[in-house]
Formats: sequence, C-alpha cells, structure tokens
Amino acid sequence: MNAVHSLVEKSVKEHVSPEEWQVRVELAACYRLIAMYGWDDLVFTHISAKIPGTEHFLINPYGLMFEEVTASNLVKIDLQGNKVVESPYDVNPAGFTIHSAIHEIRHDANCVLHTHTAAGIAVSTQKEGILPISQQSIFVLSSLAYHDYEGVALNAEEKPRLQADLGRANNLILRNHGLLVCGKSVAEAFLTMYTLQRCCEIQVRAQAQNAELIPIPQAVLDGAAASMKAVTKGAGAGIAWPALLRKIQRVNPGFDV
Repeated sequence: MNAVHSLVEKSVKEHVSPEEWQVRVELAACYRLIAMYGWDDLVFTHISAKIPGTEHFLINPYGLMFEEVTASNLVKIDLQGNKVVESPYDVNPAGFTIHSAIHEIRHDANCVLHTHTAAGIAVSTQKEGILPISQQSIFVLSSLAYHDYEGVALNAEEKPRLQADLGRANNLILRNHGLLVCGKSVAEAFLTMYTLQRCCEIQVRAQAQNAELIPIPQAVLDGAAASMKAVTKGAGAGIAWPALLRKIQRVNPGFDV
C-alpha cells in the first residue's frame, strides 16, 4: 500500500461464512478497544483470531492504526504465513511468528492478544515478575508463564521455545518485551488482557510508593478460579463483552463493516 491511501474498502461480508464474519466483527472491535484504552503501539503489536473450523486466522493489516481496523480489512492467513484471500495489506512478520507458534499448538486459543504497554514492559523487566499484591494478580497468577527475550521475534527457531514456555497458561510475560494472553474467544482474550494490564499498572504504582508491600496469602491465590466463576455468575468474559461492544460502537463506530 502507498503511505497515503483510501481506507474505503468493499465489505467481505457476502464472501465469508456467518461464523467468520462474527469473528471478524469482534476482532475489529477488540482492536479499537485496545486503541481506546491506550494500549496500542502505533501500528505495531497484534491480535489474531482463528476462523472456526479451519487452520486459518485473522490478523491486523500492517501499517494501519488499531482504530482503523475493520471487519473487512483484517488479513486472513494460514499457519505458513500465506494470505488465504488476496489483500492489499501485509502482515507484521514478528506478529506472524508469535501468533502462528501459538495457534499451531494451542487449539483452545482462538484468540491471541499481544501488547507493548509501558506498565507491561516495566513489569516484564522485573526478575520476580507478577507479584501477589492485588486482587487482579490472583487471577493472573492462576495461569501465568514467562518467556525470555531473544530479540525481535523474526526467527522461526524461537517458536518451539515460545510454545514450551507458554504451555497451558493463558497469561504470558514476554521478558523485556511485553504482554501476551490467550482466550477461547475474542471476548475472553480481551478481558484476560484487561486484568493483566491492570495488574501491571497497579504493581508499578505500588512499587513507586517505596513502601513495604502486603502479599496475598497462598490460600487466597489458590481460590482464584472459583472466585472468578462466582463473580461473573459463570458467564466469564460474557458478563462484560456486550457492554464493551456497545461502548466502542458509541466511541468509535464503523468497525463492523
């Protein structure tokens, strides 16, 4: 694409299944929510979502701001990085390496979300990582892993190490790099990132006080999963996602085209 070009594009709604269109709409909304909360990093970082019943996934058009992403301009690629449908947009090569690595082995991870927020990177540089000091941290610590920094993620040889470090966790701290989460749905991935991001923000602010921090007892940490199920009345991310969709429709409409 040229540096300056029209973003007025034809809708692909009539050319994809209803299931794929639903994923496209929710993923585009997620990109705009990330921008709305200030968690984007210009045109860098990425969110992917698997298309139901296939090995293909959708990812952002490289070069567009997150607030410009729509259901129709998302790029569909396979696990080898090939475009499944013609698109004028490229894909971030580091994004492909990270997301394809996870989609290859985590068939439950229908959405993978990666950010470079200041608070997330700050905590990723700390040797002890996430500390058990906030209510948010108990949910993060119940499913958390770490991956050491190996430079910009362009090397396919890193993929097995990334896969091994992630394991079955849904929260991954990329050391000296940023945050990554997995979810069974776009909604679940967003809510997981919301909690992880808040956890990091709280930790950085708490440490800035230069005061002794109060750790949460292990017994409380052990009950995190049950607490989450109870507080959401079993709905999980579904308790907040419809409201988030309404909010982004008010604040930044046009993602669902």
